[in-house]
Amino acid sequence: MRRVLVTVAALGMLAAACGGKSGTESSPAPLTPPTSAPAASEGASPSTNACATDQLNLVKPGQLTVGTDNPAYPPWFSGGTTKGSSWKVDDPNNGKGLESAVAFEVAKRLGFSSDQVEWVVAPFNQTYAPGSKNYDFAIEQISFTKKRAEAVDFSDSYYDVNQALVAIKGTPVASATSLADLKDFSLAAPIGTTAYTYITDVIKPNKEPRAFDQDIQKYDAVATGQIDGALGDLPVILAKTKDPKYAGTVAACKFQPPVDNAWILPKDSKIIDQVNQIITDLKNDGTLAAWEKQYVTPLSGGADPNAVPDCPAFG
Repeated sequence: MRRVLVTVAALGMLAAACGGKSGTESSPAPLTPPTSAPAASEGASPSTNACATDQLNLVKPGQLTVGTDNPAYPPWFSGGTTKGSSWKVDDPNNGKGLESAVAFEVAKRLGFSSDQVEWVVAPFNQTYAPGSKNYDFAIEQISFTKKRAEAVDFSDSYYDVNQALVAIKGTPVASATSLADLKDFSLAAPIGTTAYTYITDVIKPNKEPRAFDQDIQKYDAVATGQIDGALGDLPVILAKTKDPKYAGTVAACKFQPPVDNAWILPKDSKIIDQVNQIITDLKNDGTLAAWEKQYVTPLSGGADPNAVPDCPAFG
């Protein structure tokens, strides 16, 4: 018998989706964080319900299509990839990594089986651009801004993260003591990110900041002395500073307050209420915290994010 993902709560959510706003769904029981693609449970798939295929405005009826960028990096994705796969570094289909695990769990609680989830490439700086989308939601550390929300819908935050400054240990930029101290350095971040906007709108450096297409490029540039420092997510920076390729780099400081990571959905999405309810449930039942401990904490190599000092803008 084919095994599918279904829960009583998921059925309730699908029923609520047919009627518009979600109501008072009961919270699912706490789940054990997956170490592989989420296991299935017995039952008839509610995705065959006309409500799921005809009234949820899915990109492909009977299927949940999820977008993320390629390469897909830890800790958001992990487990590697297989020979011949179009996915670089990590394959989102294996259910490993914080964002892959979250996506599969939301799919499960919406009533989809794991083989009804399809991952497609969604370049970061195109996710919040106006126009039609080839996915039902995108998940790739996207932060809410009012400007972005004019073109797309944002879910509630599933993970709050500090932005941080990565630099070579012992260099002047790594020991800046005021926001003004940062202005004379060459800085960088991936194009279209809130980190890049923070450089241009808050730090306002005297040198034109560099904008990279891929996050990994900023670490190469810092390590080779092409730039003085770069901004990005603290957990990823802590991980990269443990990589022998980037020996000598350090998380110099972190910016406050943390920024939210949310899902992007097409404007006027019909599943956003159900997604938000599930995110709330995952927070309340401890599942998100467990996945953070499982996937994000080990990536830092034991480094304590709280030990990283605040950047001078907020110090």
